[in-house]
Amino acid sequence: MDLLEYQGKELFARHGLPVPKGVYAATADAAVDASESLGYPVAVKAQVLIGGRGKAGGIKIAKDSAEAHEYAGEIIGMDIVGPHGEGPFRVDELWVEAGSEIEAEFYASVILDRSAKKMMVMLSRMGGMDVEAIAASDPDALVKEHVDPHHGLELTQAKDIVERAKIPAEVADQVASILVRLAEVAKAEDATLIEVNPLIVNSDGEVMLLDAKVTIDGNALFRHPELAEIADGADQDPQEKMAKERGLTYVSLDGNIGILGNGAGLCMSTLDVVAQAGGRPANFLDAGGGSKAEAIIDALEVITSNPEVTAILFNIFGGITRGDEVARGIIEATNKIGLELPLVVRLDGTHSEEGLALLAEAGLDNLHHESTMLGAAKKVVELAGN
Repeated sequence: MDLLEYQGKELFARHGLPVPKGVYAATADAAVDASESLGYPVAVKAQVLIGGRGKAGGIKIAKDSAEAHEYAGEIIGMDIVGPHGEGPFRVDELWVEAGSEIEAEFYASVILDRSAKKMMVMLSRMGGMDVEAIAASDPDALVKEHVDPHHGLELTQAKDIVERAKIPAEVADQVASILVRLAEVAKAEDATLIEVNPLIVNSDGEVMLLDAKVTIDGNALFRHPELAEIADGADQDPQEKMAKERGLTYVSLDGNIGILGNGAGLCMSTLDVVAQAGGRPANFLDAGGGSKAEAIIDALEVITSNPEVTAILFNIFGGITRGDEVARGIIEATNKIGLELPLVVRLDGTHSEEGLALLAEAGLDNLHHESTMLGAAKKVVELAGN
């Protein structure tokens, strides 16, 4: 689960990390009230789950109430496209923050390194750039250090990281303390990513966290009821939100071929084979082992709610999943939601013959059966118009 900037900063503040004062606002008038309470200048900041907001016009500095109202009105409702073409993301909420006079910018992050099975701290004196740009322009400027999962980040270790990153001596102790606390936050909140860019030194010599990018492990939300409440209202993909409500494992992708399989490994293989055949998958959807007709109906409703989908591929290998149950789900869903999109089915394993017989008897005009995964992939690509 990704947090918006203001949610990440509220999380930081609860752990005693230094963040600028800010106020949430959902309207231009509310932004003016927030600005008046903070004092000018203020930063009016779009709250969307994407980087590059400043370059896209989603962050503006207001010097008075007229500018605060004008900028807030311009930002609310705008669509922001990410630096790599992601989105667009519509802006529906703002974070109004007290202005900061920036003397220096650094980059800091704590990230789960899955290959090492440890958290990793990264620090650079080159803030304001993304981590890829830092690594490309000056690899030595990005210091990386793994954290012992039992002892956490020790202050002596943090000070060594700061020294290697060549952070100025006058703020070195502050930065080291912040690194220790960021690592503590990552562990306490089950975060897989905490990124602060920039970590600034203001005109008073104080180190502040000017941005917050936080990703929480969704599987750990049962330990964090306060974060679970945020997740319920988070800026989620509509199909992913629908799938979560129905207990389905679903990830949105940017293609036009709906994918449904049973088992994560089979789903991943299906994505690869569709791509190999020249298609673009629209999603990953694992209906799970032992899928009943109701789960198949739910899955098809989620997939077809995406207007980009032009064809659907079912790749089912029955173990505990029964082919006749899958077939009943396809037939019931087709009748219930009026499914007209081309549907390619590869059905094998337990009760697959019974399932294929049911599909044949149903006489669905939009259904095509293929006996192999590659054949099914090629057929769905053809029908999807790729």
